Amino acid sequence: MRVDREPIRHSGEISLDIYLKQIHDIPLLTRADEADLARRIRAGEEEALHRLVESNLRFVVSVAKQYAGQGLSLTDLINEGNIGLIRAAERFDEKRGFKFISYAVWWVRQAMLQALAEQSRIFRVPLNRATTLYRLGKVQQRLTQDLGREPTVEEIAERLKLSRKEVRGTLDIANVPLSMDESYGEDEENPLRDYLRDEEADAPDVDTYRRTLGEDVAEVLDGLPERERQILVRYFGIGGQEPETLERIGERLELTRERIRQIKEETLQKLRSSRHGQALKSYLES
Repeated sequence: MRVDREPIRHSGEISLDIYLKQIHDIPLLTRADEADLARRIRAGEEEALHRLVESNLRFVVSVAKQYAGQGLSLTDLINEGNIGLIRAAERFDEKRGFKFISYAVWWVRQAMLQALAEQSRIFRVPLNRATTLYRLGKVQQRLTQDLGREPTVEEIAERLKLSRKEVRGTLDIANVPLSMDESYGEDEENPLRDYLRDEEADAPDVDTYRRTLGEDVAEVLDGLPERERQILVRYFGIGGQEPETLERIGERLELTRERIRQIKEETLQKLRSSRHGQALKSYLES
């Protein structure tokens, strides 16, 4: 289905702050609304596609902020994320029982990461390094949680199945400072901090999306044995609680740290291969 994408793509013709104001009050959709729109999209109704995408534009902005300073402007990241959002809307199947954003978040991220990879030559960053940057950040976070300390380069390399040289090179790129006072945006008059300081203003939207993903994941976890469910909930901090280390969970369940790790990995592998895998993946990466 061919669609006119211009009305829902942020353009350089307007400044970023104007765009953010334009999308701020667009209402979110209910699950029933999304199901109705998905059916109409399959029937070829372009207005339904426009509405489904438009209601989730603020989420794209929140994801784009995670990649700011890695090679593309915030404006370009939003543009790419919006394209990913459109692709997700064109493919969304409401019969699978999940909210749209549980499915769309993967498409939004992949669109941004692909754009970062394609633009990397311009910034003298090796191709695909953008994806590695993101993976490295997640692995650092998980290893710090598991080990109770900052991981070494060797530990990160082992988890990512990369050489120490590759990890060090990626860390060097990640550590390039970006001044919060640097001019940014279409008019090059506003400092970057003006676009990144509004986390509190965006928080209600982000919380709404996280809650939606959490509801979908809760349905997945309810089908697990109690011990497996407890391990995932505590390890990932699902439901708003603080994530716990493998050692702490082991103490609670009277199992060794290694046994907790094994159960966690086995359970995740089982869920990834199930029809619920996308919702779980989206939640844990968001």
